[in-house]
Amino acid sequence: MRVIPVDTSAATLLVTKLPEVKVKDRQTGEVAVDPVTNDRFMVLELVFIAEGGSDMIKVTVPEKGIGEGLVMGSPIFLSGLVARPWESEFGGRARHGIAYRADAVMVGTPAVARG
Repeated sequence: MRVIPVDTSAATLLVTKLPEVKVKDRQTGEVAVDPVTNDRFMVLELVFIAEGGSDMIKVTVPEKGIGEGLVMGSPIFLSGLVARPWESEFGGRARHGIAYRADAVMVGTPAVARG
């Protein structure tokens, strides 16, 4: 599946829902984990503001990548954010979307490199 790096350097990101454990299977309650590290995945919601518009997105982050001090409305930055287009069929209906994943989420804004 294609993985697309996302540049957030010109965007403002604000937390709209604090991280919660990501559930892989709602019927069984199975928690989603990284197949390599076995770390639990967390999901948080944020507003992505850029180029005069905004979008609400959900981002999956490994539990160890959740920075301290996250509160509702706090500005954040994401390390290693990628987008993965997906599609599936469930109950005879085709569905599609974009899944977002980051290595880490931290409060504040990234330091600007000076040259």
